[in-house]
Amino acid sequence: MTPVTCFRGRSVALFGLGGSGLVTAQALAAGGAHVAAWDDKPTSRGKAAEAGIPVVDLTAADWSSFSALILSPGVPLTHPAPHWTVEKARAAGIEIIGDVELFCRERAAIAPDAPFIAITGTNGKSTTTALIAHLVRSAGMDVQMGGNIGTAVLLLDPPAAGRVHVVECSSFQVDLAPSLAPSVGVLLNITPDHLDRHGSMENYAAIKERLAARADLAVVGVDDDWCRAIAVRLQAAGRAVIPVSVERELDEGLYAEDHVVVRKAHGRRIVLADLAGIGSLRGAHNAQNAAAAIAALEAIGVDEQAIRRGLASFPGLAHRMEQVGRAGKTLFVNDSKATNADAAEKALAAFPGAIHWIIGGVAKEGGVQPLAPLFGRVAKAYLIGQASDAFAATLEGKVAYARCGTLDAAVAMAASDAAASDAAEPVVLLSPACASYDQYPNFEVRGAHFRDLVLALPDVIPLGKA
Repeated sequence: MTPVTCFRGRSVALFGLGGSGLVTAQALAAGGAHVAAWDDKPTSRGKAAEAGIPVVDLTAADWSSFSALILSPGVPLTHPAPHWTVEKARAAGIEIIGDVELFCRERAAIAPDAPFIAITGTNGKSTTTALIAHLVRSAGMDVQMGGNIGTAVLLLDPPAAGRVHVVECSSFQVDLAPSLAPSVGVLLNITPDHLDRHGSMENYAAIKERLAARADLAVVGVDDDWCRAIAVRLQAAGRAVIPVSVERELDEGLYAEDHVVVRKAHGRRIVLADLAGIGSLRGAHNAQNAAAAIAALEAIGVDEQAIRRGLASFPGLAHRMEQVGRAGKTLFVNDSKATNADAAEKALAAFPGAIHWIIGGVAKEGGVQPLAPLFGRVAKAYLIGQASDAFAATLEGKVAYARCGTLDAAVAMAASDAAASDAAEPVVLLSPACASYDQYPNFEVRGAHFRDLVLALPDVIPLGKA
């Protein structure tokens, strides 16, 4: 754990007692702060009380006694309306911050030069975070990985010389971290997402930009208009920027030619890595993730040979293009994390064809219509969940499909159809392009169910769990 000392001897309000909220309260207490914690859910308050965290009814508290409100990133700060605690904090004139901000302040106080790599983007940030941490670890360095990827940032060991923190940051976390200034800030891409929480694409992109804008070095994907404009602004302001592309050759920066990552600098072209044969880094989107990771590793002094060795041994992440198993010539891939069309597009583009595509759940705006250019790669679609009617209407006359209703039925039918296929390598792909919460509490549970169903099929050879 990283004790937070910046509020030692002062009182702070804390709202949101999920996993990261509990850790934050404990880290503040360990650093000497007086914490008044609250949650709208009685069960969460009960867990906090059992953990020894002071639970105080913030609806009736004297907010003038607090120095700050520490807000869970899952709680609305601005849209669709500020949470009631936000209104009380603003009325009291106190700052509103989150756990990433507390980490940044502690780093500034005890080890300001400790390497800190922060990663954000609409898609790919978890894989890139895990890849960077893997590369740092495989190079023999002390690495701490956390943030939005699962381990609360304040549960990590404290910043120290020679210890590398690799932290995934959601837009909600960045919005609550005004002093975020990493050694390397990675901004992968920006596409529409979370607009209910940010109000507009302009607001969403501006929040993402903050992570790169204050970094000592910004690594920015330049294949979408929002990020390209951000890179131009940062360069014009004299900031150190490494552009990354998987769509075109760059005059300066890192780019991918198929599965080969190349650096172009001062007119010189250098091949950095060949990703062919690395199943966990299949597809153009993973070439972008790898290029960004390479740039970050080079920035903290890791040599190219160590990076190449680390890339080859990267196991991937569960639920992100996770190769679950094979049955004969059929490959089963768990991409449950693909909760929107943009993410599913990356999976479809990673395979040349013969895709038996399991889709459905709670659809995002636009559904799967944006994926129409890739429909030719799909041998058949298997529809599950709430979006079945809408997706059937989109696929009608373009892609063969079956209404399966449940994942159990979809996996069984897709596996049978793939086994009967004449294709050299048919793929059964769960890449739902939907949220999961009509049938599952989250994408992890959905992906785990898919994995269990696949491994229960006859003749499946497991390929290992990420």
